[in-house]
Amino acid sequence: MLNLERLRTLDALARHGSVGGAADNLHVTTSAVSQQLAKLEREAGQPLLAKNGRGVRLTDAGRLLAEHAARILSQVQVAQADLEAQRGRVVGELRIAGFATAARGLFPAALTALRTAHPQLCVRSDELEAEDSVRGVLLGDLDLAVVLDWYNKPLPLPDGLAKRSVLDDQADVAMPVGHPLAGRESVDLEEFASDEWVTWPEGEFCHEWLMFTLRGKGVEPRIGHVAREHATQLALVEAGLGVSVAPRLGRGPVPEGVRVVPVRDAMHRHVYAVWRADADRRPSIRAAVEALASAGRDLTD
Repeated sequence: MLNLERLRTLDALARHGSVGGAADNLHVTTSAVSQQLAKLEREAGQPLLAKNGRGVRLTDAGRLLAEHAARILSQVQVAQADLEAQRGRVVGELRIAGFATAARGLFPAALTALRTAHPQLCVRSDELEAEDSVRGVLLGDLDLAVVLDWYNKPLPLPDGLAKRSVLDDQADVAMPVGHPLAGRESVDLEEFASDEWVTWPEGEFCHEWLMFTLRGKGVEPRIGHVAREHATQLALVEAGLGVSVAPRLGRGPVPEGVRVVPVRDAMHRHVYAVWRADADRRPSIRAAVEALASAGRDLTD
């Protein structure tokens, strides 16, 4: 008989590519991972791992068994979800992640509501970029993720995920109070062709969106400064070092030296929750998605 926990260890190794990565994912030591895999090799009756430099790689038999392990564990998750659904109780642990402004603007209200309504549910939250949290859901490291895309640039979602809209988040342009356009009721992005932008780090989805959007309007972006946190971006804007996109979700107080002006053709982000479709019936996921959607409605009402 093949032991389920050892199959889970093999699956973690296949997904994370190393003994250390598997150990981090499973919250055990590397020694424990090695022991489990050695026992699984004895159960399988053939080598599953081969040395690869300072690490290991899966043999052909290892890859074959890892593929079966992924399917078996997915079916186990379906069974667990069905049992939870039959009980109808929101209990256990739920691991959730969201991008920075969702963690700040949605999580406090949603997680407080969950704690009040379902005291036997333990929620663990983390702050991650959308691509990282989607990967975490796919790998089984997360149960639920709050992600975003923009009105003109969708975020590709892999097969096997379910999603639900949480809210649409409008974004404005932030500029110093002394900027020539600061007194306007609305602006067009093309009017900032000569300005330097304060933006997100290169490679992040929102940075790529800004480059895509400005170039689509015939403007070659001039990037002056880069900061991950919106509060830092606004501080740089207040200092007169550029302009930035300022989404409203989780924005907080705007510095006195900054003026935010809506864009005439409104810019907005779609914010939604994603989870594995094979866990769709879990009451804890359904309760968390509803709490997030309720928090989103409260922000937009």
